[in-house]
Amino acid sequence: MSNRDELILANLIANHVEQQPDLDVLTFLHVDGDGNIQEEVRTYQQLWNNAQRIAAGLHAQGLKPGQSFALLMQNHPEFVEAMIAASITGTVFVPIDPRVQGFKLKYMLEFAECHGVICADYALDNLYAIKAQLPALSWIIQLDTGVQLASNQDAHSLNTLLQADVPALPIVSEDPDAPMQMLYTSGTTGDPKAILSSHRRFGDVVSLGTFLGMQDDDRPYTGLSLTHANAQLLTMGVSLKMGLRAVISRKFTKSRLWDITRQYGCTVFNLLGGMTTAIYSEAEQANDADNPVRYVLSAGMPKAVWEDFKRRFGVEIFEIYGAAEGGLTLNPMGLGPVGSIGKAPPTLEVRIVDEDDNECSCGTPGEIIFRNADGSAPKVAYFKNEEASRAKIRDGWLRMGDIGHMDHEGWMFFHYRKGGGIRRNGDFVNPAFVEKVVAEHPLVSDVYVYGVPAASGAPGEKDIVAAVVAEPDINFNADALLNACKEKLEANFVPTYVQLVDEIPKTASEKPQERFLLELFDTQSERVFS
Repeated sequence: MSNRDELILANLIANHVEQQPDLDVLTFLHVDGDGNIQEEVRTYQQLWNNAQRIAAGLHAQGLKPGQSFALLMQNHPEFVEAMIAASITGTVFVPIDPRVQGFKLKYMLEFAECHGVICADYALDNLYAIKAQLPALSWIIQLDTGVQLASNQDAHSLNTLLQADVPALPIVSEDPDAPMQMLYTSGTTGDPKAILSSHRRFGDVVSLGTFLGMQDDDRPYTGLSLTHANAQLLTMGVSLKMGLRAVISRKFTKSRLWDITRQYGCTVFNLLGGMTTAIYSEAEQANDADNPVRYVLSAGMPKAVWEDFKRRFGVEIFEIYGAAEGGLTLNPMGLGPVGSIGKAPPTLEVRIVDEDDNECSCGTPGEIIFRNADGSAPKVAYFKNEEASRAKIRDGWLRMGDIGHMDHEGWMFFHYRKGGGIRRNGDFVNPAFVEKVVAEHPLVSDVYVYGVPAASGAPGEKDIVAAVVAEPDINFNADALLNACKEKLEANFVPTYVQLVDEIPKTASEKPQERFLLELFDTQSERVFS
């Protein structure tokens, strides 16, 4: 291969184009309305050609190196091609879940200073609903999928752009430590923070394929969103680096998971939290273990189903822990105890500390923190938030904000998110977003959103409870409230339960007292609806 620095994504693709241009490295699947699987295949050459075309489109919109644009779509090949185009042009992409809407979508686009959006047609309504409030958003490039007709005709067509001649644009990105993308946090304690994630961060993580158990003949699969680091780095990125023929669903489908692995010969797939239990809760089939999957790359496998999951589906479990900002532990297949998130790799040092930064004894819970094995501090930068960046790396250690413990042999165990944040299917849910939607409903006069341990049993995961006080003299209808939430919130934010209470118990300073609501949740189950 040419001597290009493969920490830069565009260089990685260009190198592979020289060596194996026709390898079908990525296959994208979509289950249509009739239950049929539709596929789109991309070779390295096709990825490169389309990335060049999109890069030309970004140039045509006047986007300059260092400026940002958003990606608002599910898992399409154009998502990856736009990532590569950003790398070619030296611009910064901002992946956003296409289900995000309203005030949250406005905030994310505005805060990240996005000049434009590459948007799938099914997300256009949400985008146009807030576009007038974003004067800096000067262009939209629309991906036509046929799922939904455009509600506005001022968007440029991505499909037309991809039919143009292939230009030969140079790769502008040169500095591995420059921002590659902005990855939004879930915003557990306020507005989401935008992580300035560098080319080096991407390049380093996607080089970990063999550490994650992957072999040259593996075929990875994921249905997780490419807007999150897990699927983007551990499946798509690793596959592009190693030349593995990955399979990526447009969105997660637990009912077709095993059919897909059988049809495409997939040997490894990755899961988050409660998704594991969702798969396990499917009705047992005689052919459950008749599949080509060698192992599952899991983040949050519930201890209660760990061994049964392995036995039922005939797979091994490789448990991992980490965050988009950094940190990593690995529990390879058959090495660590069931339920453990593993040990840090040789490149990192991990500790469990109390609130005074004293090291906790074995078995004693504390905060999980990391630093580089050479004693240097990891690098974390939140866009336009130096205070949060400093707090995340305090005294040279990356503060994960998670509570766990270490056993006598150094194996780590995750307990919960520090501060009691609500984690659901791997996402940390900001209760403020849920409370706003619930509070605006005409049935509700007061609301407080909190979490209870997930019925799935996934460690650290919670189900969402919306404790509400009904408007007086009104016939309260929990189903109507839940339906409204489903219409206005992304799926992970929709309450699992509505808890009807006479009042929200509060302190003198008007702070809700969650412990009393938890008591009522157990003692007044007849007033809890799902």
